[in-house]
Amino acid sequence: MRSVIIVHPSFDATWPWTADHFHTLWKAQGSTDFIRLAPNELKTLGELVPEPGSVTRLISLNVAVTSDCLHAFSSLKEAVITTCSYGSPITEEQMAILKDAGVNMYTHPSEGYWGQSVSEFGLALTLCGLRRIPQTHHDIISSLQPWNYEPENGVGTPKKRGEQFCDDPNFTNGTVEGKRVRIVGAGNIASRYASFVSMLGADVAAWDPFATEPSFHRAGARKEWHLSQLIHDAEIFVPMVPLTEQTRGLLTSEHIHSLPKGCLVVLVTRAEICDMQAIRERVLKDEISLAADVFDIEPLPLQDSLLGRHNVVHTPHNAGRTVQANQRWAEKLVEQFLPISQYE
Repeated sequence: MRSVIIVHPSFDATWPWTADHFHTLWKAQGSTDFIRLAPNELKTLGELVPEPGSVTRLISLNVAVTSDCLHAFSSLKEAVITTCSYGSPITEEQMAILKDAGVNMYTHPSEGYWGQSVSEFGLALTLCGLRRIPQTHHDIISSLQPWNYEPENGVGTPKKRGEQFCDDPNFTNGTVEGKRVRIVGAGNIASRYASFVSMLGADVAAWDPFATEPSFHRAGARKEWHLSQLIHDAEIFVPMVPLTEQTRGLLTSEHIHSLPKGCLVVLVTRAEICDMQAIRERVLKDEISLAADVFDIEPLPLQDSLLGRHNVVHTPHNAGRTVQANQRWAEKLVEQFLPISQYE
């Protein structure tokens, strides 16, 4: 058995820790050839791998592939072959060549490799939105005023600023515990997020017409059958479905304007699932607050009206990219390969 991993730097530009993790996983199983190409390398897979006819297991990441060069891998049994950093498959003709040769080809069954990273980031944004953590962190860099908790005129007033209180009572604030968290989605990312806030004591409900019943139970979320019902009492509203043709614009202006005043909206999947103009309008009118990693315009112009607001927490679309997500990208593929014992 001969195992080969070959990677082009264009893959490393998107997944900097993935190829080396592939190597670590396969080295633990036995000898593995690891080939990292130069940035300007234009040769094809068949030209770059020495003695391709002896390769039985192959991982090829962003390396040029032709139908002719695939014929050279005459002993190949299993393979992952991507032509771009998000796992685009080879052509139908090339796939047919490998299928006729009896090669098992593996692809990601889902985007589960970054599910934990995105859902944890969503929880972090929720906490930051509730407690204004980024705003106060920024403020104490340039001023001592945030340390002054004295109420106006030094007279204590019910439900106003007091000792160690810096939340904004005009918006959903304080603990996750006890909050009505309403989630659109019950899939890979949303179900994880739901389990986190449920564990913290939130009242969690989710709407997802495509998810199976166990998805809600495992997440600790009550299944809501009607989207309009999900929205009407939300204190924390979390649209958390992937962007597809079916979900683009799923949450209309009417939905957004139906959210209760003061609601915190958390965005970590794709902004285009919402009517962002409606979200912008309500945020700028101080009707709702926003904690977002994704936006309708990326990157946000430095003059964008959402930036630097007291009721907005913002990050630059990096929720899904951790070392662990990079490693899981490899693991979700490696676990599909046959056990080494079946080669012996």
